[in-house]
Amino acid sequence: MITSTVEDYLKALFLLDPNGKKRIATGELAKATNVTPGSATAMIKTLAEAGLVRHRPHYGVQLTTTGRNLAVHVVRRHRIVELFLVKILGMDWGEVHNEAEKLEHAVSNEVIERMDALLGHPTADPHGDPIPNASGELPRRSLTQLSACKEGDHVSVARIHNQDTEFLKFAEESGLLLGAKITISSKSDHADSITLLSGEHKVTLGLASACRIEVEHA
Repeated sequence: MITSTVEDYLKALFLLDPNGKKRIATGELAKATNVTPGSATAMIKTLAEAGLVRHRPHYGVQLTTTGRNLAVHVVRRHRIVELFLVKILGMDWGEVHNEAEKLEHAVSNEVIERMDALLGHPTADPHGDPIPNASGELPRRSLTQLSACKEGDHVSVARIHNQDTEFLKFAEESGLLLGAKITISSKSDHADSITLLSGEHKVTLGLASACRIEVEHA
């Protein structure tokens, strides 16, 4: 039986390695799931016995094809629920992550597909994270980290990785919503900062924060 805890671990492994190219250390998985390394080790053993992960001591853990397919559908449910909460119920985009964490395990596949249809089969959640389609395929986009942009570049906000409520509030107040057109006013590697123009807003970000925002070039 696939429990909500199992789904959480599978989703965490997928989010740590969306492309399925590397092995995840036990400590890294423990941190992502907010458990002790001992608890993570015990769950890895359970997942391996169920054929959901491959694991070798000291070499890390990786999703099997079966495990990845399950993980992708959990991610799909989570991101559709987030978008539904924002677009249909009018919730703030900084509040929906924790709600979706609970609802992703409770909502049936039939309800998810109805939500998906009602939303017009979206390809991204409120934060720009890609929504896998019903077949488990992720939409592909060519995005660039904001921190990698150069002075004078014209770009639009496409994805915000930081789920911190305060950061999302700051982004909204600064005009850095998804789709917002911005111009790179200046960039200083020495000062570790980048200054943007977004509508009437002039915003300076540290490059560490700018790394958490992905953009598309105009």
